[in-house]
Amino acid sequence: MRRARKRKHNPHIPAHIDQAALPAAVFFDHRDSGVWYTLHRDEGGRQRRQNLAPRSVLLSELHSMMEEREGVDRDSLRHLCKQFHDSVQFKKLRPKTQDDYCYSRDVLLDTPTKLGKDLGDLAVRKFTPALVQRLIDRIADEGTPSKAAHALRYLRRALQWGRNRGFLDQNPALGIEAPKERKQRRLPAPHIMNSLIERARERGQLKRGQAGACPSYLWFVMEIGYLCRLRGIETVTLTDANALEDGVLTNRRKGSRDNVVCWSPRLRSAWDAAKAYRAEVWLKRSMPVSKDPARRPLIVAAHGGHLKKSSLDTAWQRFITTAVEAGLLTTEQRFGLHDLKRRGITDTPGNRADKQEASGHRDESMMDVYDLSVPRVKPSAD
Repeated sequence: MRRARKRKHNPHIPAHIDQAALPAAVFFDHRDSGVWYTLHRDEGGRQRRQNLAPRSVLLSELHSMMEEREGVDRDSLRHLCKQFHDSVQFKKLRPKTQDDYCYSRDVLLDTPTKLGKDLGDLAVRKFTPALVQRLIDRIADEGTPSKAAHALRYLRRALQWGRNRGFLDQNPALGIEAPKERKQRRLPAPHIMNSLIERARERGQLKRGQAGACPSYLWFVMEIGYLCRLRGIETVTLTDANALEDGVLTNRRKGSRDNVVCWSPRLRSAWDAAKAYRAEVWLKRSMPVSKDPARRPLIVAAHGGHLKKSSLDTAWQRFITTAVEAGLLTTEQRFGLHDLKRRGITDTPGNRADKQEASGHRDESMMDVYDLSVPRVKPSAD
């Protein structure tokens, strides 16, 4: 429902009404005993007035009246989702989570039902666990289990928000069986990974905007991520404070243990290249240099500031797409930046315990996800 534009204070409006929250097209006539009214145009285009309620009406009742006039169903899933997305709790979520929730909301609201209505037009108070389970199963059976899993997570969150605020009595999405998502444990082949790193190094030297050019930082982000077994966000948040005398102090997320990755000629070369590119950008931009090593990011964007993870993801997708088009790898061999960490853990020498210590994972079961090497063992007997 539209909100009214900012109005001048009207001293005649009753004190119990918040004038800043009045719905659009609602006005107060203070003559006689006072009445709330709205304006509309008839079929002939002439403006008409319609009285809504006496002066004692509540602000919430005025909103309800206008919603009914505009066809807003306050009991529907569509209305609950709108309220959730307008809430402070939603706005505090990370942008990536908000984007995922918006996508999942659109999937759910536009899902047709046997009643001849979209799911978004049904009353949430009539939702049952069986209905939600059938919905999720149907989306998963269409060959999109990941879409179904995202939709379930969003629906569970939105309905719980609505339950806590009186939109419904119970959350029917709790306890629903989630579809089994496809496991994408991609392991780039060493020769493909190395050729892409070399391609990124060469294309990074081209001028920005030139055909085939890619960001200069891409190759050493790939190198450091692989050699230190880091996620993309962990690589772009490294600073000069992470460079110790004997190696690189990691800054792992998700509860993983930090460790020091000892210097090697290859790691030192990538680290020095990142610092050289940073110095070049800062000199070109005449940017001040902080004396605090923790405030000097190792990886910087072309503007000289911190490189955002979203910018890195965009640059990577463009780079890998052009590499596929150039025939350096097939669509099936395509991999993500995070897969460089899996390649790094798999290539770590030693047994499984050595790999776990190097990766920083606290749970040994994570080696089933990240260590895809094939153990070499002796025969049972000579």
